[in-house]
Amino acid sequence: MAGALLFSSRLDDPVAWSNALKTEMPGLDVRVSPDLGDPADIETALVWKAPPGELASLPNLKLITNLGAGVDPILADTTIPPHIPVARLGDAVMAQMMSQFVTFAVLRHYRGIAQYERQQRESRWEYVLPRASYEVPVGVMGIGMLGGAAARMLAGIGFPVAGWGRSQRTIEGVETFYGAAGLAPFLARTEILVCLLPLTRETRHIVNRDVLYQLPRGAKLINCGRGGTVDEVALLAALKDGQIAEATLDVFETEPLPADHPFWAMEQVLVVPHIGSIAVPEVAARDVIENIRRLRTGQSLLNIVDRARGY
Repeated sequence: MAGALLFSSRLDDPVAWSNALKTEMPGLDVRVSPDLGDPADIETALVWKAPPGELASLPNLKLITNLGAGVDPILADTTIPPHIPVARLGDAVMAQMMSQFVTFAVLRHYRGIAQYERQQRESRWEYVLPRASYEVPVGVMGIGMLGGAAARMLAGIGFPVAGWGRSQRTIEGVETFYGAAGLAPFLARTEILVCLLPLTRETRHIVNRDVLYQLPRGAKLINCGRGGTVDEVALLAALKDGQIAEATLDVFETEPLPADHPFWAMEQVLVVPHIGSIAVPEVAARDVIENIRRLRTGQSLLNIVDRARGY
């Protein structure tokens, strides 16, 4: 009998995912956590922040698929045997959704919408002459699948866009920088910084005080990658003294963001609850099922994470 799939997420809709998975593979046995049934039946798992130890309790688990691009919660679970491959979701719809969110945030900062929101609350009419988009350089840190798509969309609507990554990449219409040597010149030319980096040992708090103060004074920051890539203490200080004029934050070191966190009360900060992009079941289920088929026939798997790199 073919192995079962465990769906384990306290955020995503298990009914929608079960229906989408069974549309692609009729008869698939989908178990929804915490109702595992016999753990020995489970061959694959589709998860978002599964409870610690849950995946380790599955003796015949052969593949873990993460419900999103950021796999750091799985890699941080030391109870999971390291030989089990981890795949991450990443399709054109996820990339488009993230690109749309990034574009919204960039446009909001570029056109000074936060200022007009404040003026409305004060019943104050004040015209501010807008700049042309070609005068506002945008920088994207992290130019993989999601970041690359966002950079291309921003370049397509008239912004001068640069990208920075760990290794050298080429993106049509986008100036690219890479490695430690490329970071300083990338930051110096960036007025709106978009962070779309994975969270690894190398990227934790990579956006620290030094990085924030290498940006032009009054720069804007958008983080919709992973919360731990930005040093929140340093960002708070930079916001208070005006080095960073505004921020749009979709991800945080602690989620949900604690009710007493200073970000909530800062007018120059837009707090969004980690909704920049999601995996749409009807689309993403295709890759999940394709990997199950490949697993069962001994073929190479899609979107496998390099544990050493962390993505």
